[in-house]
Amino acid sequence: MAVSEEEAVMAMRVLVVDDEPGINDLICDALRLAGYETSSATHGMEALRILREDLIDLAIIDVNMPTMDGYELLERMRSSGLQTPAIVLTARSDKEATRTSFGLGADDFVRKPFGIEELTLRVAAVLRRSRPPESQSVRAIGAITIDVDAHEVLCDGTVVELSPTEFRLLLVLAENAGRVMSREQLLDQVWGLGHGVESSAVETYVSYLRRKLGEHLTLRTVRGVGYQLVVPRAK
Repeated sequence: MAVSEEEAVMAMRVLVVDDEPGINDLICDALRLAGYETSSATHGMEALRILREDLIDLAIIDVNMPTMDGYELLERMRSSGLQTPAIVLTARSDKEATRTSFGLGADDFVRKPFGIEELTLRVAAVLRRSRPPESQSVRAIGAITIDVDAHEVLCDGTVVELSPTEFRLLLVLAENAGRVMSREQLLDQVWGLGHGVESSAVETYVSYLRRKLGEHLTLRTVRGVGYQLVVPRAK
């Protein structure tokens, strides 16, 4: 039986990590009103424990926290194999903050002060991207096989661990194999961001895919235009 969009939302659990009780409570209350289950943590060590012990679908992480800041928490998550999608919150507005967040494996980046409606929309977008489309099953590009139902990527039969965002980017490129995808198209289809958004996420995650899939992935940079996943010629 197909699961409705409302039922899918109800099944999702979001962890809010912020040391300011007022903000933590505000975000949790808003997410519960939107239909999500919530957990909360006030510091990084508590968040790591919850992520390891409970089933969490998304983490919202504030950068500015004592003892272990949000960047260190995100770094520890990814280095320990926790691929839980994450949205980073920060009051910093410089490009370096955006670059650092995506470089450590964040799936989205929200600047403070933010609107609750904007945050809940971004939560929905990240969770939607982390769920593979039901209409697709297995795609093969040369030695790379993408199993959408299992959310698994094989390279010459060996499993390659990808984060939800890396998986979604690879899938979008595979769905458009042979076509040149512009940076704006990828931002829209993978991150749900509109035109004119200043983000280095595309370049960062393309480099991740190249590093993880190596010579088996022919991902061509078309300067000034975008990226093209080249389909290997049959031998």
